[in-house]
Amino acid sequence: MTQLHVLVTGSTGFIGSTLVPFLAAGGHRITRLVRATPEHEIAEVRWDPEAGVMDTARLEGLDAVVHLAGENIATGRWTTEKKAKIRDSRVGGTRLLCDSLAGLKQPPRVLVCASATGYYGDRGDEVLTEESTMGTGFLAGVCAEWEAAAKPAVQKGIRVVHLRFGMVASGAGGALAKLLPPFKMGLGGVLGTGHQYISWIALDDLLGVIAHALTTEALQGPVNAVTPNPVTNQEFTRTLGRIIGRFTLFSMPATAAHLAFGEMADEVLLASQRVQPTRLLATGYRFRYPDLEGALRHSLGH
Repeated sequence: MTQLHVLVTGSTGFIGSTLVPFLAAGGHRITRLVRATPEHEIAEVRWDPEAGVMDTARLEGLDAVVHLAGENIATGRWTTEKKAKIRDSRVGGTRLLCDSLAGLKQPPRVLVCASATGYYGDRGDEVLTEESTMGTGFLAGVCAEWEAAAKPAVQKGIRVVHLRFGMVASGAGGALAKLLPPFKMGLGGVLGTGHQYISWIALDDLLGVIAHALTTEALQGPVNAVTPNPVTNQEFTRTLGRIIGRFTLFSMPATAAHLAFGEMADEVLLASQRVQPTRLLATGYRFRYPDLEGALRHSLGH
């Protein structure tokens, strides 16, 4: 595999902190884009998205960029302030990064930028591919703006891949890590009707998909980073309960979820997204963990 010099944003987050050693183990040279004053002059470059500050000169000569930075959507209620942080951290940060890359004399060949299946909104049983239309709601709007913010990089001739992440099935972080404590106490259960689809991906596969996107010239534009086998919330609940050996007798009606979590419940916990990774499969990506039970057993060590 070609060895690349890769700039990574969001390198201290759940996915980024795993991606950096993964890419380094593959022989790639990693530079982190960080908000603090760089501790290691060669391996870190400073930026401040809120202030519009970027050490642009240090970006010359990169081969690739993986952009993961963004406010966590699953912590706290979606107040007006929280929603502004969710949007601005993605749209503003992406715009600053892509404006900076577009101004380089030697821009990177590829930018792999995080997005989310939230782009599709709540779509029931509809099978969704990269060709499907944008949905409605706050997250759909954020994802559309997030992806559009990369336009300067596209116009510069950089190959831009928008990876629309599903739920990352890992006990190390993300949504699954937040669900584990109540499930382990025997308090886990179905949310709403339980019929809503969850599109998910194992962390190992997500890392593999990012590497695949970096090196696969045929990939550009939106790419669904999910397994080919989405499950309903009911299936997910039963599978997780079975693996950790706990009953899943409790349930949370949609009205209760909305009271407890507000708008976030409607768009994240109760929304149905039955998404297929059409472009990944067409470019030859082979999933290590295509089925939920195998992915959870691997991640949770059961």
